[in-house]
Amino acid sequence: MSEQPIPTSETTDPITPEIAQPEPPAPDLTADSMPLLQVIEAILFSTDIPLTAGKLAEIVGLDSTKPVKQTLEQLNAFYSTREGGGAAYRIEERAGGYQLLTLPQYSQYIERLVRKKDEGRLTPASLETLAIVAYKQPLTRATVESIRGVACGETLRNLMEHNLVKIVGRAEEIGRPMLYGTTRYFLEIFGLASLRDLPKSDTLKEPK
Repeated sequence: MSEQPIPTSETTDPITPEIAQPEPPAPDLTADSMPLLQVIEAILFSTDIPLTAGKLAEIVGLDSTKPVKQTLEQLNAFYSTREGGGAAYRIEERAGGYQLLTLPQYSQYIERLVRKKDEGRLTPASLETLAIVAYKQPLTRATVESIRGVACGETLRNLMEHNLVKIVGRAEEIGRPMLYGTTRYFLEIFGLASLRDLPKSDTLKEPK
């Protein structure tokens, strides 16, 4: 009886084909090897006028506007999906160019900011009066008016409303008129540690 061969089964590991993972795209760079996304964003943050795609390409040193426009789309996509509900701004096309603008729903807050800035501006008359008070304090309204040559009551009230001037006492003379001086807020606004840091001036002299 002939010996029959015993069948054997080879156990080999299945060959799993390797799935090629796509390589991440290389970041677009400017002519100075800076990341295009961040550079364009920085430019748009810094300008207050619309810039064309051609102008942006020129600034970053590129010969084509295509990567610039693609980057603008990427930035807007990032702004809309940013964690926390999205950014409060986006890139809009205005007057043939691109500009970074806040979204319309935030306009009421921007208007308040602009209005506050307008209210905070001082007229030349207010600045002149403030300079006189700063250099000659404490002084009465009559002294301010003798130096300026005009009535200053309303201007002094305006400076007090802006917290730049305050009443610091009363003069020891007939009628005990109020004395005016500058506030601590005045020092903060003009970047002064004390009144000794005021620039020297010989121009604020009372008329003889």
